[in-house]
Amino acid sequence: MLVLHGGRRADGRELSDPELPEVHAARLNELTPRALLGILAVRQAVFVVEQNCVYPDIDASDAAADTRHLWIEDADGVVVSTLRLMSDAGGGHRIGRVATDAASRGRGYSSALMRRAIELAALPIVLGAQAYLVGWYGTFGFEEHGARWIEDGIEHAPMRLDVRR
Repeated sequence: MLVLHGGRRADGRELSDPELPEVHAARLNELTPRALLGILAVRQAVFVVEQNCVYPDIDASDAAADTRHLWIEDADGVVVSTLRLMSDAGGGHRIGRVATDAASRGRGYSSALMRRAIELAALPIVLGAQAYLVGWYGTFGFEEHGARWIEDGIEHAPMRLDVRR
């Protein structure tokens, strides 16, 4: 079983749901104000409020010309899950800010976003995983690549994907 944000467990059924909603992708200048607000609201709810990490979530990477914001909306058009895909200084891409609203977890949304990000990205793909999610990222082929660190009181692990599955 996987433990997702907030300690909720996933049993794998959400990964095969044929009713998964569309994954949207856009650069900052292509986002509607409603989509941008939704993306930022999900990130704030998960990282700042739920995980109690007071930090400037919005940063220059959000506006970088090559950053793509990926998100999923519910049936009412409300953003419920998001991540961002950026170019990495070492070549390839970096995935970050993977977050799903607490009420929408367990439906495979983050998995759908990850699969789409991997399709869009150039290899290698790197990310900084919260340590309890290392196994989940491993299901996409990511492997730990370096020493773990503590950020905002949460253990993180550097991960890397070099080959598409």
